[in-house]
Amino acid sequence: MTVSAWLPARVVSVTPTTPHARVLMLDVPGWPGNLPGQHLDVRLTAEDGYQAERSYSLASSGGGARVELAVDEIPDGEVSPYLVREVRAGDELEVKGPLGAYFVWRADDPSPVQLIAGGSGVVPLVAIARARIAASASVSPMRLLYSVRSAGDALYAEEISAFEDRGVTTTWVYTRTAPDGWNGRTGRVGADLLADAVWPPTMDPLIFVCGPTGFVEAVADALVASGHDAGRVRTERFGGS
Repeated sequence: MTVSAWLPARVVSVTPTTPHARVLMLDVPGWPGNLPGQHLDVRLTAEDGYQAERSYSLASSGGGARVELAVDEIPDGEVSPYLVREVRAGDELEVKGPLGAYFVWRADDPSPVQLIAGGSGVVPLVAIARARIAASASVSPMRLLYSVRSAGDALYAEEISAFEDRGVTTTWVYTRTAPDGWNGRTGRVGADLLADAVWPPTMDPLIFVCGPTGFVEAVADALVASGHDAGRVRTERFGGS
């Protein structure tokens, strides 16, 4: 399910999800489909011929020509400010993918699944959770731990809030500002929180961790230190874009 050529992509819709993030729906003729957890490259070409490329996780999976991205703006980035502030329905981009075969989930794997996201790292994990919900025959129990600065910074907040009723147990953690009346977790994700919210090592879960580099490294180290098999902890990091 991979391709190496750049494909033309037309923006079908642009939907605000936070003050600094947008969900983009793209129509990509020739798209071969993708597995939940994969990503693609986006290329922009300026009028003077200058090109900029960045990788973005896919919120969608399966077949068909429609591809969904959720882009969080990096203020001094080359690509994300345009995708969040400037792009409109009907605009043309180029994409290449799907890319990545490591950070993916397959419905025929019966292992318990733990998803751990920091900020916009939730995007590929939403794709995995959606695939788990759609795979009615799957027996894989799944949990999501989502660490975000505030409720207003959460991507896919309404959809994620409904995961609980669709078989994906969800734990929210607010690192800066919690909603009024919040009685749940606040602060950084550490060993104590992971021990409470993550499947225990004795269940041998398959764990997906995605977010900023510091978050991913700290969480992965804490998981391994608590007894999780390092080979079962899959990580995806991102930086400025």
